[in-house]
Formats: sequence, structure tokens, C-alpha cells
Amino acid sequence: MPYGLLADLLVLLHFAFILFAAAGGLLCLRWRRAAYVHLPAVGWSALVELAGWICPLTPWENRLRWQAGETGYGGDFIGQYILPLIYPAGLTRGVQIALGLGVLALNAAVYAYVWRRR
Repeated sequence: MPYGLLADLLVLLHFAFILFAAAGGLLCLRWRRAAYVHLPAVGWSALVELAGWICPLTPWENRLRWQAGETGYGGDFIGQYILPLIYPAGLTRGVQIALGLGVLALNAAVYAYVWRRR
């Protein structure tokens, strides 16, 4: 499989994980056991954002792109629409902290609702 395709698939996986961490608590409204998978994802996402770390998927993707002979993100769908969502242009430390706190707040609200319904 070409490295560029693997990098694109990794970006899709990264994007799916971000969506799951941000809104996966809603799955607990239907399946309470989803919390066993979702809560660690929220914790990891918040930790990465609040600590200013780089997700391990990012260097892996860059390495795959380098192996594919690419220097940046091309004009394909993934490069055009998904990558800017994962890697926004104005990403600062303050924005990272706000994103981390936002993920925690959103999921705290969802889990509070799930707990009250119980």
C-alpha cells in the first residue's frame, strides 16, 4: 500500500478519534458501557491538549508523508477539508487549553445527563 494512502487513512483515523473523544459520550445515552472506552479517550485528548503535547499519530503521519515523497498536504479531499480541522492554522497554546477544557466540559455535561437519567 502506498505511503501517501496510509497517511491519508491515518488522518481519517485521527479525525474519527477526535470526534469520538469530543462527542462519544452521547453513545452512553444508548449504550452505557461505551463509557469504558470513551472516558480514556477523553482523558487522553484532554491531556494532550492541556499539556501541549503532540499526538503520536501526527509524527507518524508526517513520516508516512515523507516516505511517500510528499512535503506537505496535497490538494485532495483529506488535505483540503479534514486536515484543517485537525491542524487549524491559528492553533496557539491558549486555543489548545480552551479545546482541552471544552472537551472536558462537553463530556462532563453529557455524563451528568446520563447519570441523572439513570
